[in-house]
Amino acid sequence: MSPSRSHTLPLLHLDSAPPNLLALDPDSLETLIKEWGWPGFRARQILRWLYARRARSIDQMTDLSLRDRSTLRERTMLLRLPPPTVRQAADGTKKFLFQLDDGLIVESVLIPDGRRLTLCLSSQVGCTFDCRFCLTGTMGLKRNLKPHEIVGQMLSVQDTLAPEERISNLVFMGMGEPLANLDALRESIQRLTNDDWGVGLSARRITVSTAGLASKIPEVAGLGIRLAVSLNATTDSLRAAIMPAVDRLYPLATLLDACRRFPLSARARLTFEYVLLAGVNDSRADAARLVTLLRGFRCKVNLIPFNEFPQSPFRRPSDKSVLAFQSILRASQINALIRKSKGPDVLGACGQLGVGPEPHSVALTPLARDC
Repeated sequence: MSPSRSHTLPLLHLDSAPPNLLALDPDSLETLIKEWGWPGFRARQILRWLYARRARSIDQMTDLSLRDRSTLRERTMLLRLPPPTVRQAADGTKKFLFQLDDGLIVESVLIPDGRRLTLCLSSQVGCTFDCRFCLTGTMGLKRNLKPHEIVGQMLSVQDTLAPEERISNLVFMGMGEPLANLDALRESIQRLTNDDWGVGLSARRITVSTAGLASKIPEVAGLGIRLAVSLNATTDSLRAAIMPAVDRLYPLATLLDACRRFPLSARARLTFEYVLLAGVNDSRADAARLVTLLRGFRCKVNLIPFNEFPQSPFRRPSDKSVLAFQSILRASQINALIRKSKGPDVLGACGQLGVGPEPHSVALTPLARDC
């Protein structure tokens, strides 16, 4: 009589922790269970429980036998990110602070907008780049996030919502430069968009924002997601002053050339983001130069009045300046929208994520124009 399957499973080393199922990519999970003598389709069953059904424990995987679930518990773990600290803004925006295994903190933001719920995800702790107007950029880079830590933000935030509430859109505009962590970004998007065993979100509902990592932009095309490029200056001298690291690597001409080569579907447009800093890049001359730079692009421009944070030398422009800037772009047939600030009272708005003082009320005049 052949020995039972449980006796043929390889023993784990006593000094090694069992693997976290969420930390395994699909190929690694399939390899692992085949080493146990299990059929390959078990991997798809487990993946479906992890992402499509968002199981929080192995015991919930009821299409596995009791014996298989027992084996899975003995030889693996299912560890989500720990429950986050939640800070809610007056406008309904929620900021989530997650403490990672190594004690570092990463933040994500849930933004309600009518029936749409958009989650702003982080891809790094800190950031590769040192943009002067971004609180995250002042932290420096602590480390890249792993795929399960990126997707884990979405799974954990969804767990906090009522059963009828669903995250409808994802934007990689939180902490970090997503294209500087491209392998983890690619793997995360696979888990988020797979419609067999994954979360099943449409790639068209995911936007990845880059500060201008031009060399990686061609690789984004294969992901099927939307791309947003953070421009913020119309000359290299100014861009070098406010975005020194990225402009040194990829000056405007290089970045815009990469953007021109980015393939767009028939109806798609490239998004450019432009943070407006009072007295720095918000003049009529800046707007006219931006029109020239974007000539020939099928694009839209998101104008983001600076969201202030403690110790920053920059200030938010007046409403009059913002509207004048927008009007110059629109007069040249450029679709320019003004991004409404969400969650500034908990430092949850664009550019405010990162380790800083405790949240406080920031005196800002919100702009509720097109967003």
